[in-house]
Amino acid sequence: MNRTRGAASILVIVVVVVGAVLSFGAARLGAALIGRARAETAADAAALAAAGALALGDGSAAAQSAARATAASNDAHLLSCDCAGTSAEVVVEVDVPGAGVLGSVARGRAKAAVRPECALELQHCG
Repeated sequence: MNRTRGAASILVIVVVVVGAVLSFGAARLGAALIGRARAETAADAAALAAAGALALGDGSAAAQSAARATAASNDAHLLSCDCAGTSAEVVVEVDVPGAGVLGSVARGRAKAAVRPECALELQHCG
């Protein structure tokens, strides 16, 4: 009977270890999905802010500044902003927290365009 009890103990240890590994994997997957959603949200907001500046006729530099500020307010880093004419395409990066060295980043990309009939022409506002 002692042998059976020892085998049961090993089986319980294996089940606990497998359960812990699966729980850790599920937690990492959940964190990655949340990070991706945060990056996409920040990119959408930054692209809309940049397109808004372009619609007001503020120019490319102001559009990039608006995108950078909006990304920062969403805890993201603006990597690139192609803001010209009537469209803005941005790429942002969000830190995904993890256990120690397992933390990573998630990237989001978004594009917003201003229809020409929606752009404000301030020179005609006389």
